[in-house]
Amino acid sequence: MNLRQEQARISTRRQFLVDSQVGLGSLAFAGLVGAPLAAKGASDQAAALNPMAPKPSAIPGKAKHVIYLHMSGAPPQQDIFDYKPELNKFNMQPCPDSLMKNQRFAFIKGHPKMLGSPHAFRQAGQSGQWVSAVLPNFDRYADDVAVIRSMNTDQFNHAPAELFLYTGSARNGGAAMGSWITYGLGSENENLPGFVVLISGGTDPTGGKALWSTSFLPSVYQGVQCRTTGDPILYVSDPKGMDRNSRRRTLDALRQLNEQELSLFGDPETVTRISQYELAFRMQMAVPDVMDLRNEPQSLIEAYGAQPGGASFANNCLLARRLVERGVRYVQLYDWGWDMHGTGKDNDIVDGLPAKCKLIDQPIAALMEDLKRRGLLDETLVIWGGEFGRTSMNEARGGSTFLGRDHHPHCFSIWMAGAGIKGGSSLGSTDELGYYIVEKPVTVHDLQATILQQLGLDPWKLQVPYQGLQQRLIGVEGHARVLNEILA
Repeated sequence: MNLRQEQARISTRRQFLVDSQVGLGSLAFAGLVGAPLAAKGASDQAAALNPMAPKPSAIPGKAKHVIYLHMSGAPPQQDIFDYKPELNKFNMQPCPDSLMKNQRFAFIKGHPKMLGSPHAFRQAGQSGQWVSAVLPNFDRYADDVAVIRSMNTDQFNHAPAELFLYTGSARNGGAAMGSWITYGLGSENENLPGFVVLISGGTDPTGGKALWSTSFLPSVYQGVQCRTTGDPILYVSDPKGMDRNSRRRTLDALRQLNEQELSLFGDPETVTRISQYELAFRMQMAVPDVMDLRNEPQSLIEAYGAQPGGASFANNCLLARRLVERGVRYVQLYDWGWDMHGTGKDNDIVDGLPAKCKLIDQPIAALMEDLKRRGLLDETLVIWGGEFGRTSMNEARGGSTFLGRDHHPHCFSIWMAGAGIKGGSSLGSTDELGYYIVEKPVTVHDLQATILQQLGLDPWKLQVPYQGLQQRLIGVEGHARVLNEILA
């Protein structure tokens, strides 16, 4: 075999530009990947470059961690946080023509009827936040959250809406919010992933695993899905017959091979590969410990409603606290099953919605109190919400007699808490029927910009060149504003 010819055959254009060390191409590439690769030997490169090492914030920030509680399927805002007594007056009356003009719906056909909420509302906490009876424990943390009732999006199908919310693009190919954040800040625990995903509700969110993908960012920032049954992370355990010393020797050999490849080609992904092998080795000890809820006091387990060894949203809330306590930067909880179309009892707003709310109500209250008691809420940004809203009309798909709401992009409600958020505040409002925003609209990019700023990341300068554009979480055009109204 001619080694020189073989190397030339497998070389990419990127590797050629690095190896040539001449011309504008090599200068541009050095600017993209950081010139240190060309100046160091292979072993020095691997030792000096730890992609997940903590990085200083670009601007002052109050948050060190994020816990994002996503209700996949989009909860109906009129039945939880957006109290509309006027809508109740028009319950089961024909929808006004003005609301139907130039509108398109995912499933509503013909001329629908208006749908008031069957649930009573009350004002919770000293701040008097309006909330439905489906969340009786909201009173325990109402004064710690800022409720945003004027969120809107330009997507009205689940997968594109979730992709837009978490990657800044409604199409596959964007980098996840958690990946952007760990790319910008690194992580505070070298033995755990910086970006962890926890799933409940029986299945992945509609947007799938693209919601925690790195895309064009280095793959070391990929979200890691952890499970509460079986191995916490797939394939993290050694196969039968291999002990820890054997694994260490194997990884040492792989490291030497990867360092040789790095010295030949200078590909940054080789550094990522070395880093991920080492992280996986350390995780074999750290992950089982952090995922074992039996280490918590029984009284606290009961406060969350958790069941060690099971799979539930309650378990995931307790795990989220354990993870941020150990320095994990971004913890994403996806709870599937909030698509309240009213096609059956399990997904109508009379029975299905209260049943889902019961599964999250106690755990979230316990999580908020737990974070606050440990001093973690001051440095942890907690967000709750879905990917879009629900209509003020009854869907009645196929003549169903169950009550449900169709997809609605024009307005929905979320809340934020902790890490510099003004507790007990609210932002924005919708019209008397809960259909359009009438005050302080908030876009998905506004939300993303606010999250990044609270972490000390400049939303407009956190960017990566890719496909001829400066890619950003807030979009290449960067039309976004920080929500100063809810910042303390």
